[in-house]
Amino acid sequence: MNKSKRPFTKSKRSFRRRLPPIQSGDRIDYRDMSLISRFISEQGKILSRRVNRVTLKQQRLITIAIKQARILSLLPFLNNQKQFER
Repeated sequence: MNKSKRPFTKSKRSFRRRLPPIQSGDRIDYRDMSLISRFISEQGKILSRRVNRVTLKQQRLITIAIKQARILSLLPFLNNQKQFER
């Protein structure tokens, strides 16, 4: 009986690390709609940090920018344009 020392070995899969959506030099501003709209769901909710793949500090700045844009009517608070088919 020839037993190997490691019967269950992990497969060596290579994976590409996804680039973060915000670089360290980018400014997060409430007027930058192209940047802010990436972090909002279809319903108008702010996406979580895990989904966004940003740091805690960046997520806080994104949240503040989104809330400022909503208050200034640059963004809607909710997006209720659902298509009801009967």
